[in-house]
Amino acid sequence: MGSFSIWHWIIVLVVVVLIFGTKKLKGVGKDLGEGIQGFKEGLKGKDEPPSQIGSERRDDTGAGEKSQDSQRKDS
Repeated sequence: MGSFSIWHWIIVLVVVVLIFGTKKLKGVGKDLGEGIQGFKEGLKGKDEPPSQIGSERRDDTGAGEKSQDSQRKDS
């Protein structure tokens, strides 16, 4: 009772084709295939090790903090 036979799957397939039509199913299959292909290409590009986040120096934030500190001391 818990498993479907091949005839159940064939009936489900026929009903799906009747509801959605072959053109729409073809478009969905094409989009799904392109998505999987893009995902695989994205994984291939991940060979280099990730760079450390926050290791670069930012001069503009330090200057802003200094000017705010000097304004507080003047007040």
